[in-house]
Amino acid sequence: MATPQLSPGVLVREVDLTVGRADNVLDNIGAIAGPFQIGPVEEAIDIITEQDLTNTFGKPLSTDTQYEYWMSAANYLSYGGILKVVRADDTNLNNSNAGVSLASTTALKIKNYDDYQQNYKSATNFTYAAKNPGTWADGLKICVIDDFADQVIGITTVNLANTGATIGFGVTATLNNVVVPGTGSTSAFTGFLKGIITGVTTDATGGNSTIDVKIVSRVETVGGGSTETAITYQEGSTTRAFGTAVPLDFVTSAGINSTGLHATRYTPATQVDWYDQQTLGLTNATTFWKSIAPRPISNVYTTDRSGKNDGLHVVVVDDKGSVTGIKGNIIEKHINLSKAGDAISNVNAPQRIFYKDYLADYSANVYAGYNPSQGLDTVKLTTPRATGFSAGFTPVTTGDGLWGLDAQGVTYSALGNVNYTFAGGVDYSATGGMKAELSNLITAYGLFSNKDEIEVDYMIMGPGCATEAESQAKANYVISLAESRKDCVATVGPHRTNLVGLTNTNTQTDNLINYFSSLSSSSYAVLDSGYKYQYDRFNNEFRYVPTNADVAGLMNRTSLVAYPWFSPAGQQRGIINNAVKLAYNPNKAQRDRLYPARINSFITTPGLGTLLFGDKTALGYASAFDRINVRRLFLTIEQALQRAAEAQLFELNDELTRANFRNIVEPYLRDIQAKRGLYGFAVICDTTNNTPDVIDNNEFRADIFLKPAKSINYVTLTFVATRTGISFEEVTGRV
Repeated sequence: MATPQLSPGVLVREVDLTVGRADNVLDNIGAIAGPFQIGPVEEAIDIITEQDLTNTFGKPLSTDTQYEYWMSAANYLSYGGILKVVRADDTNLNNSNAGVSLASTTALKIKNYDDYQQNYKSATNFTYAAKNPGTWADGLKICVIDDFADQVIGITTVNLANTGATIGFGVTATLNNVVVPGTGSTSAFTGFLKGIITGVTTDATGGNSTIDVKIVSRVETVGGGSTETAITYQEGSTTRAFGTAVPLDFVTSAGINSTGLHATRYTPATQVDWYDQQTLGLTNATTFWKSIAPRPISNVYTTDRSGKNDGLHVVVVDDKGSVTGIKGNIIEKHINLSKAGDAISNVNAPQRIFYKDYLADYSANVYAGYNPSQGLDTVKLTTPRATGFSAGFTPVTTGDGLWGLDAQGVTYSALGNVNYTFAGGVDYSATGGMKAELSNLITAYGLFSNKDEIEVDYMIMGPGCATEAESQAKANYVISLAESRKDCVATVGPHRTNLVGLTNTNTQTDNLINYFSSLSSSSYAVLDSGYKYQYDRFNNEFRYVPTNADVAGLMNRTSLVAYPWFSPAGQQRGIINNAVKLAYNPNKAQRDRLYPARINSFITTPGLGTLLFGDKTALGYASAFDRINVRRLFLTIEQALQRAAEAQLFELNDELTRANFRNIVEPYLRDIQAKRGLYGFAVICDTTNNTPDVIDNNEFRADIFLKPAKSINYVTLTFVATRTGISFEEVTGRV
């Protein structure tokens, strides 16, 4: 090809022969599914520590031996791995919630965040709901307050209706030459203070009636004209609050006192700050809102767009102490959220602060559903109130102030101080059961089937099911997942009643052999004989728990302290954590029956502890892949070199590309050989396997031959006694 230059010069070009590399693979990700007390349903959550497990999925429960799932997960984490946990679904699961109007609760199952966003964000059958299903949230109280009113004004009358004091009417007071503080100066104000009535309480016997007033604006009269200025309420400022020294007029768009029938002005008997009087409405404590946060105010985002009164506080309280153990404990505070559907935080932009979005993203306990500003709630007896006038003394209609509207030009309606109590949560059965059905467990494990979406190194079976047949079905499904993914190992344990509670070890041996005999043959699975006895600190009891999570943990530990191609069994790397004793501790004769049946034994040895005493895979025939270390060696190499091979896609299949690939693979394999993983290897990637037909078919082939290192499974020590006068060379034949 001619040099692409049209005149004399120097052309510099680069050819990159370093494309791709074989990166190290860290196999430390386990996966398990089961029934848990709390947590999102059918969503894989990354768990790093036992505390994460507790915070996300709750504590171990005695009901239906649910602790076996929880403690299996915790046992794996104790070896330093990362665990992907899926909470299984059930037809009975129901979220605790506060219903709408006459429905105190509703049948409701919000599985997870995506389920809420797709199906429940605009729901009309619940006002607030617990973030995930179960009885755990029953009794939680959601307390909500907005800028409903600025003052509570007392008027001495037994019939407020006769005064013209009606919700939605205006309130005015005449102010003459009142000193108004400015910036570095003061001025005299003459005009009117303008407010809207948001609540009315009539004392028909004592005459101590009150009205709730939201201050709207100040109207200054200058030269016969008037200028209206919106103001922010500030208690104690004469121009920003109605006082007891100035009479009030009640006004509608038709004029003072509506029809002019009530022309008498009313001087307030008392006036107090509305927000200062508001409590959370708890059963077991008296907590004032003012002790939690200042009154909710209009957010900057809204005022910048000529809107107002969008501020909202939301507090989550453990009123009964059923969640945290402390009655009246405030477990979440969300301050100055917004009623505006498009609101963005002025401090943490682009964080959305519309209350539904914010609670969905940042609350650990609550989702918001039905928009309560749409109308009367016949249970809470709340009706949205206009907090401003559209013109003159004509109040903004409810629809114009609807929560969720974009902020531009909207004066949002208010509900005041409202609380909602959660009820109606259901666990895995109506009676509080924690048993997951096999079909739901299969669905939950199915989330791990796509290796392109979820990375998994160990597929942990955990406990079996109610019957032996169901346990075998679960085990076979877990094995099939690993077999189909071909990038992980399934760890499978026995059926509980085949071991726990039995004292005859021969019967236990027979049970294990019969149980495992029907499981699939696969080099991507490891079978073990263990149920260990360990302490449950949450319930102060000792429990029998399956050890298949420990097998995964031992493989993870082996990767951390040595390399994946080392065996996880034996005294060096096979001692398991948290074992007091075993439900079944086979002797040599029994192990001789188990090992040919693909079953790795756990044994307890005095002075050593409890350890894995076998490193077979579940492969049913003789092969190099019937050992754990060989299977994990190939998984490690395959994953590393697959990523290197992906860098060759769409390159030209010529000698440069093939040489580049060989230069990636061979140093990597030499490194593994130096680390005792291989006895030898050969890499063929040339014209012998990349023939013209292969090239024309747009293929690229590399054949990699490996001699895997083998772990020692059998040791023979022969001791020979000889006569004193005989030389060892004569006996051994060696010089």
